[in-house]
Amino acid sequence: MIDSFVGSINEFSKYIIPFLLVGIPFYGLLFKKVKVYESFVEGAKDGFTIAVRIIPYLVAILVAIGMFRASGALDLLLNFLSPVLSMIGFPAENFPLALMRPLSGSGSLGLLTDLINVHGPDSLIAKIGATMFGSTETTFYVLAVYFGSVGIRKTRHALIAGLFADAVGVLSAVYICQYLFGGI
Repeated sequence: MIDSFVGSINEFSKYIIPFLLVGIPFYGLLFKKVKVYESFVEGAKDGFTIAVRIIPYLVAILVAIGMFRASGALDLLLNFLSPVLSMIGFPAENFPLALMRPLSGSGSLGLLTDLINVHGPDSLIAKIGATMFGSTETTFYVLAVYFGSVGIRKTRHALIAGLFADAVGVLSAVYICQYLFGGI
């Protein structure tokens, strides 16, 4: 019963994206009378303009991340905080990922890949890292790119709310994975 349901869902899922790629333009063209191609071209022009405006913000973030990693500051911070992290049950190996995730998606993906390669995909450290990666956001990147692209200079409470959400995601990932997969 369940196998046939899963099989039918898997079969159905093969056709969802092609259906959307064909169905949405036809819906706009036939029912909403929208010039689909012209609308697409206008959106592509706007996208290119936005991309050109956000390049300085992207370069600044990438340079800052590179300097932080290359300077050895991350290793010094990790050595300093390891005793405190072990007292609260936070694996020190996951701390660089927790620091990098709000800054860079690709940098944090690289750290997660290293965790999985070193400790194995079924290790508690890799499971915590994967859960942490999925339950947090690249807060500084999002603020720089999206706020920068529309010209917002004062982020107000967005930065604090984003970092608070990241902290909750990181700590929840650690404690939920330890509860579910061992440790606690």
